[in-house]
Amino acid sequence: MLTVGIGAMSGVSADEVLAAVDAVLPPGTAAVRLATVDCRASEPGLTGAAARRGWPLTGYTAAELSRVPVPTPSTRVAALVGTPSVAEAAALIAGGTLVMRKTVVGRVTVAVSA
Repeated sequence: MLTVGIGAMSGVSADEVLAAVDAVLPPGTAAVRLATVDCRASEPGLTGAAARRGWPLTGYTAAELSRVPVPTPSTRVAALVGTPSVAEAAALIAGGTLVMRKTVVGRVTVAVSA
């Protein structure tokens, strides 16, 4: 199963989220779960994207995500949400290896672990 970590600005749409996910996943990938920081896990764009594809969505606290070593931490993200990484840390927190570093697509950042 692939885990797609998602960092997003408040107010992103499900279409924006899915466009970002589709930009990094091979076509037809079915076994996917989404992960993000808990303060974004209830955003309609993220919940809508997960519902459309039938994928589970999990939110982790900023404290949990901040303990995950990542290749490209961001001081800007740390200042905004309290963790230096959302997408990469969320992708990695459940285990696995990062197979796609963070990629920014519009207002959404995604990273993938397997």
